[in-house]
Amino acid sequence: MNAASQYLERLLLTVWIGATWTVGYLVAPLLFQLLDDRMLAGRLMGEMFGLVHIIGAVCAGLLLLIAGFHFGRRALYAWQIWVLVVMLLLIAIIELSIRPQMVEMKAQGLFSNAQLAAEFGRLHGISSVCYLVNSLLGLLLIMTGVRGAKQLA
Repeated sequence: MNAASQYLERLLLTVWIGATWTVGYLVAPLLFQLLDDRMLAGRLMGEMFGLVHIIGAVCAGLLLLIAGFHFGRRALYAWQIWVLVVMLLLIAIIELSIRPQMVEMKAQGLFSNAQLAAEFGRLHGISSVCYLVNSLLGLLLIMTGVRGAKQLA
């Protein structure tokens, strides 16, 4: 693979993981600290997390294509490919399962029902763990590269 594809790989990782870390660990705490309306802060963060997940899905798809060209038939044995697949699956779990349930709970009157609030808290916790795992796996890929630790030309 040429230097251009290595730079593209690094750019995609930087955009994806940079957005993940910025929104999750800088913007979220700041919004909840500065806004008096926690529902508004939560709604804004839900939208931002959704955008970060779209960015992640697009970047992961492109990174899988790049890695597939690099590894060829060896792709099934490359741990970096499996890390990307796990990260993509975590995004899918959050966006296709957890987030819709949380939106529905909010629509049902989350704070007027203790059982609903508890279930929302459980889903929020699962979502947070998935997000943290993606953040850490992304950091691992930034440190090593999708195709292994190589110096850029």
